Amino acid sequence: MTSLMRVRRAGEHARVGFVELFFDLVFVFAITQVSHLLLAHLTPMGGLEAAILLAAVWWVWIDTSWITNWLDPERGPVRLMLFGLMAAGLIMSTSLPEAFGDKGMVFACAFASIQVGRSLFTLWAVRGSSVQKANFQRISAWAMLGAVFWIGGGLAEGQMRLLIWLIALALEFTAPAVAFFVPGLGRSATTDWDVEGAHLAERVGLFIIICLGESIIITGATFAELAWTPPVVAAFVSALIAAITMWWLFFNEAHEAASETFIHAADPGAIARRVYTYCPIIVVAGIVVTAVGDELALAHPMGVTPAATAAVLLGGPLLFLLGTSLSILAIWGKVAWPRVAGVAGVAALGLAALASPLLTPLALTMTSTAVLVLVAIWESAISRRRG
Repeated sequence: MTSLMRVRRAGEHARVGFVELFFDLVFVFAITQVSHLLLAHLTPMGGLEAAILLAAVWWVWIDTSWITNWLDPERGPVRLMLFGLMAAGLIMSTSLPEAFGDKGMVFACAFASIQVGRSLFTLWAVRGSSVQKANFQRISAWAMLGAVFWIGGGLAEGQMRLLIWLIALALEFTAPAVAFFVPGLGRSATTDWDVEGAHLAERVGLFIIICLGESIIITGATFAELAWTPPVVAAFVSALIAAITMWWLFFNEAHEAASETFIHAADPGAIARRVYTYCPIIVVAGIVVTAVGDELALAHPMGVTPAATAAVLLGGPLLFLLGTSLSILAIWGKVAWPRVAGVAGVAALGLAALASPLLTPLALTMTSTAVLVLVAIWESAISRRRG
């Protein structure tokens, strides 16, 4: 019995359902929580903790998107499953600021319940398909192994919690890479994953919209509370242009062409694993870090730039350009030279900031935004020449 699975119709695009969009609302809050956490703990350790939590949020979201690529969210049981995940996701999101403090166990239990519960539900839902049943037996085994480490980290404290959660996160990253290999059960074949590429591309695009929207919300809220002096207005304009340019660079012709590539690919599952499971987390990190940098630049546009502020002001655009470059390389095997040049340009700005601490936050944010704009113009010129 496979009645809960999506019906694949040749030539039709599996649309993203309203319940999937409703589910995504939880992650607007989650991304905001991670941004505030990084802003409040702008240190190397704070950055590492924020990175771990952001990656955990990403795996909850992308794993669920894979499930709704297989299962039909218009079916009642699947909808109820998504509502249950939303409830657990909201609990997870509220615990994020204190995940390395008093609410570590709350975060761990919420995360583990989502990963294990979703996998076991899907194992039940696809029980009529021998291929998918074997696939989700392996996925469930990995989810339960990861849950041991997440909950173990929740029970631990301090540096031990950090170490255990790094191991747990490594398991999340490793599982798809090794095709969920389990002794005695073998490994999954990417050719059996039956991916609807256009749907997954749209889902990832919507998550990027969530992150960009969170960036604009933070920028607007901060700007509204400040005196609108010329430096503050300039920082606000720079932040807005940066967000628009990031949108332009992500949702250009390459994003649409990626869906077409899926349609004609011999092994769409392998492409989806590379392009939509691993690469976007770098893009997401870039947008989140850029939002934090924009808030810092708005609050203190002039004066000496602390090293931590310079790191986020330049690190966000660098991560965004790096992540999108890797996505293009992963799907087409070609180097996106304008974006690579942009990475080099932002890195050069970092060296300049180290050499000249007199560069203001406003100068750094405006210059990094200019790099993004130049990359977009360069790529647009290449696209026009190619017709």
